[in-house]
Amino acid sequence: MLDSETFVPQATADGSFTFFSKEFGESFHSHYGARQESFLKFVVPTQLARQANRPSLRLLDVCYGLGYNTAAALQTIWTVNPNCYVEVIGLELNAAVPQAAIAHNLFDEWSCESIQILTQLAFDREVQTDRLTAKLFIGDARNSIQLLRHSRFQAHGIFLDPFSPPQCPPLWTVEFIQQLSLCLHEYGFLATYSCAAAVRTALLAAGLQIGSTPPVGRRTPSTVAAHITRGVGNECTTFSLHNSFTLSETEKQHSVSIFR
Repeated sequence: MLDSETFVPQATADGSFTFFSKEFGESFHSHYGARQESFLKFVVPTQLARQANRPSLRLLDVCYGLGYNTAAALQTIWTVNPNCYVEVIGLELNAAVPQAAIAHNLFDEWSCESIQILTQLAFDREVQTDRLTAKLFIGDARNSIQLLRHSRFQAHGIFLDPFSPPQCPPLWTVEFIQQLSLCLHEYGFLATYSCAAAVRTALLAAGLQIGSTPPVGRRTPSTVAAHITRGVGNECTTFSLHNSFTLSETEKQHSVSIFR
């Protein structure tokens, strides 16, 4: 882990900024747009606008990075329901990343409340307000997820946003994704930008059903996952209710073949 790595803001197409990691050899976001990516690849697939009607929500942001996904989630939830109490757990390897995002004023276009929350989370690693509890765990996510498992944390939305599988393989394994599935609320959603066969195999192996979300800034789709539908009341999570999340026939055949 390169705590001393210098992070230089790089503009993306939507006007927001990202960083390039020398350690992993990749940018934290696509050139399409860091901000839009957070909404379209993570907030929308986890259906936070609909889930915001609950009195409280729990979110797990795996590879917190600059903080865009958490910021987008909070903005979406509180726009729908300002009284929704949110608990956020962020997992991040390098504390210098979110701190650099604040130091470079990358969130100046966001609300004052968002800036205050992200700043405190980056430097104090904990935020407590009348409608938010947020904690940032610094270190190997494989160790942090064990702590969450023991605390029986159940997230309504999980953002799985590591660097790509070739660059960060430990966070795409069947074992790690199994741990994530155990931290996913029975009516929650897990979203990730990857549609790699190995990633979808791991999600299926963890007992989750999978669906595709529309491509954002590239030709390939992203992936959303949830527990197998139990068909209880109005809490049904089946993807058949959300046509935009269904797999294509080709994807269905591929998912079956890679799971055998």
